[in-house]
Amino acid sequence: MKVRGLRGATSVEENTESAISFATRELMDTIIRENELDVDDVASILFTMTPDLTAAFPAKAVRSRPGWQWVPLMCATELNIDGSQPKCIRLLLHINTDKEQSELHHIYLRDAVHLRPDLVKSSG
Repeated sequence: MKVRGLRGATSVEENTESAISFATRELMDTIIRENELDVDDVASILFTMTPDLTAAFPAKAVRSRPGWQWVPLMCATELNIDGSQPKCIRLLLHINTDKEQSELHHIYLRDAVHLRPDLVKSSG
């Protein structure tokens, strides 16, 4: 079994707790479904948000899921680069898996599909 990284991102239209929480749950639901993950497969998750998002922690939306309160979660601010995707939530999941890297589905939703078209294998 190896530790592999799964990438994902989404965007929101407004800087509100409900928008950030909804988008984070949608992204996590899609990643879990597309990669057939169980909470016990997840070693940790790092979330970043662009500096224009300040209303909520995306980790809070994940911790509310049964069993996920034990997964180490961390939030950070994304680099503020001119011309970058605004109102964006990104994540990096570290998972324990027997799957090959090519079998993983990196998920980009909403306006974030433009971030890494080379990694997009599925979008919801």
